[in-house]
Amino acid sequence: MNTDHSHNCPTPNALINTTKLNIEKYGLQVIGISATDYLPSFSYSIGLYESYQHPEIICFGLPTDLAHTIINDVANLIKNGETIAINQEYGDQIFKETRAQFLHVDVKNIEDYFGAALNYYQHDNFSALQLVWADRNNKLPWEDGFEEKFIYDQPLLDRNTDFKFREAKNLGIFTTRQWLEHNQAILRVVHDTDGDWQFLTGDQEPDDIRLVALEQMILKDPSLNEVFDLEYGQMAERNFIGDGWERLDLDEYQEE
Repeated sequence: MNTDHSHNCPTPNALINTTKLNIEKYGLQVIGISATDYLPSFSYSIGLYESYQHPEIICFGLPTDLAHTIINDVANLIKNGETIAINQEYGDQIFKETRAQFLHVDVKNIEDYFGAALNYYQHDNFSALQLVWADRNNKLPWEDGFEEKFIYDQPLLDRNTDFKFREAKNLGIFTTRQWLEHNQAILRVVHDTDGDWQFLTGDQEPDDIRLVALEQMILKDPSLNEVFDLEYGQMAERNFIGDGWERLDLDEYQEE
């Protein structure tokens, strides 16, 4: 049940082989992805679906070693014949004196977070549950009084599939007059090191830049959700809507 950290990833084939061995021995593999300056850490299981016909488990916002242990604890419940229920309080079964619930992971979010599981299963027909933990006031993210400090540590994967960005829908972002007035496609997305977002048509001049709400961009072109996880200081380019995005560091792009 090794943990795979994003800064020390094995090759896909090596990871599949290790995953296969761990599933045979333990019933699951746990994958851990470390936090970045922009995105929270998350960890998830591979093998619960294959070994126990049970949804995989994912958890956000915890140190990967802790999340690894917690997912193994949940797996032990499953191995002992328990089926994890949605929206049921688990509390001390998982955390000490802290509430916890599970949510259904919408299939539209599987591809974004379960890359190693997709490589292992070679399909996306498996289901998953998200373990959600309470804040220091024992409030869950959807409850009044949940600490704003932790609001972005746990993206809730049962909802918001049509708007995947971490920021507020009314966040002001930069786009172009060509997009706003002439429906030209967005071909370049920039996530600046200071957190600003730019959605560009590629032929704009400085006088063409406009400020609009982030949600306005996504409503008009849902494919922009595909770059919701651009890190600070990254950009993505494509040739047309529906084309694959090529991601680059801004430093790398500026050197070309």
